[in-house]
Amino acid sequence: MIDLTIINHNGQRVLTTSQLAESYGTDVKTLSKNFERNKDRYKAGKHFIRLEGDELKDFKASRQIDDNLKYAPFINLWTEKGAWLHAKSLNTDEAWDAYEMLVDEYYNVREQLPQPPQSLELALQAALEHEREIKSIKSDVNYLKGSMRVDTLQQQEIQQAAKQSVIQALGGIDSIAYKEMSKKVFSAFWREFKQHFKVPRYGDIPKAKFEEAIRFIQLWRPSTSLQMEIDQYNSQMSFV
Repeated sequence: MIDLTIINHNGQRVLTTSQLAESYGTDVKTLSKNFERNKDRYKAGKHFIRLEGDELKDFKASRQIDDNLKYAPFINLWTEKGAWLHAKSLNTDEAWDAYEMLVDEYYNVREQLPQPPQSLELALQAALEHEREIKSIKSDVNYLKGSMRVDTLQQQEIQQAAKQSVIQALGGIDSIAYKEMSKKVFSAFWREFKQHFKVPRYGDIPKAKFEEAIRFIQLWRPSTSLQMEIDQYNSQMSFV
């Protein structure tokens, strides 16, 4: 596309007749004739903007214009829809190709306007609101973690750790002969475990307390009375 001087009028981009003619590979005279022949199809404000009087003087004074327009009594500025009607009147491949390029690279391009500086008060409010949102998210995450229960894999780890702890309490012996005593030790262990974590069963342990549960199991030892009973039982079994 040819290098076009950008013209903005009332918030929209427009083109002079000479700019449009140059884009379409034709001349001003041809476009003007087509406009006169199809004048009933063109609507002011929709397809073109006519500048006259003081508005025209201001337009001429604000930019460098062609010599043939310096003394013109009026100037038509063509909108995107007006450019489409002109391309339709010409109906050439060059005109249609140029029209597509104008739509993509000229008419529909929006200039990025600078954003007004944000006041310190607004910036602080935004920062505080952001901090509140972060705290709220963290609170929700912590609540969800606290309400979630240990999953199946974690339950299996708790069971395995409990078994190892009970075997250790029994002196490292795991055999059918110790079934009666191991049952008693397991019962004592789970009773203390549920009391410590205040749950009816180990599967109700919160997910957030899984690591604490594993540490409790690893550090668990039988009560003094139970340990004495285990020792006595081991002494009896050693003579069997």
